[in-house]
Amino acid sequence: MDRHQKVLEKVLHGASDANIRFEDIRGLLKKLGFEERIRGSHHIFTKEDVEEILNLQSKKGKVKPYQVKQVRNLILKYKLGG
Repeated sequence: MDRHQKVLEKVLHGASDANIRFEDIRGLLKKLGFEERIRGSHHIFTKEDVEEILNLQSKKGKVKPYQVKQVRNLILKYKLGG
C-alpha cells in the first residue's frame, strides 16, 4: 500500500482529522487529479467536474481539522480515489 492510499484511508476514517500532515494531503489531492495554485499561505485546489474549490492552509505542518472534513466530504461526494 503506497503513501497516498494510507493518507486516503486516514482521511476517510475520520478518527484523526487534527493529525494529518499538510504535505500528505497536498500529495493526495494532486494524485486525485486536483490542480494547485498558491496565493500567499492559501493553497487552492480545483478539479474539472468538481464544483467546489478547496482552500487549505498549513498550521504548524498540519491541515486544519475542518479542512480535512471538507476534503473527506468532497472525496465521498464525487467518489474519488477508487
